Amino acid sequence: MQRSNLNVLIPRMNSNKQIIEQFYTAFQQLDYKAMQACYSDDIVFSDPVFLLLRGTEVNSMWEMLCKNARDFSLNFSDIELIDHEYATCSWSASYTFSRTGRKVVNNIKAFMKLKDGKIIEHSDGFRLSTWAAQAFGWKGVLFGWTGFMKRGIQKNARRNLAYFIQSKNASQN
Repeated sequence: MQRSNLNVLIPRMNSNKQIIEQFYTAFQQLDYKAMQACYSDDIVFSDPVFLLLRGTEVNSMWEMLCKNARDFSLNFSDIELIDHEYATCSWSASYTFSRTGRKVVNNIKAFMKLKDGKIIEHSDGFRLSTWAAQAFGWKGVLFGWTGFMKRGIQKNARRNLAYFIQSKNASQN
């Protein structure tokens, strides 16, 4: 790589790391507006619970999760800049799952693509069966690995998000 190209990449990589730090610092504070500011308008997000979300769905998901968080704490580490576009990091969220009142500690690996100072793609990876075991107790331990329970969790999460978006839109009109 030519030296002039390297000089351009180093500041961009540092700013990408700062964007990721800003995102998770805002998440620690449950500041969904600051989290949303780190995303591009056409953000694409995926995880094992919500599956694929785009744009305003992503922003609404974080708003819903932040507003409904109970006994919440978050740690993030190991931000790794793979090149001028891609990054990964590890994060762990601890909270009380509102539906069952059970404590959940979710360890997650995030994969992000950044462009022009914004996150344009964000994918979180974790074992849904491990999450289900914590969130639902013995039912999650016995059935959390099954497609039936996973689809039920996903369907419920999407339904809750649709209801949240609908309620938010109704209150704005």
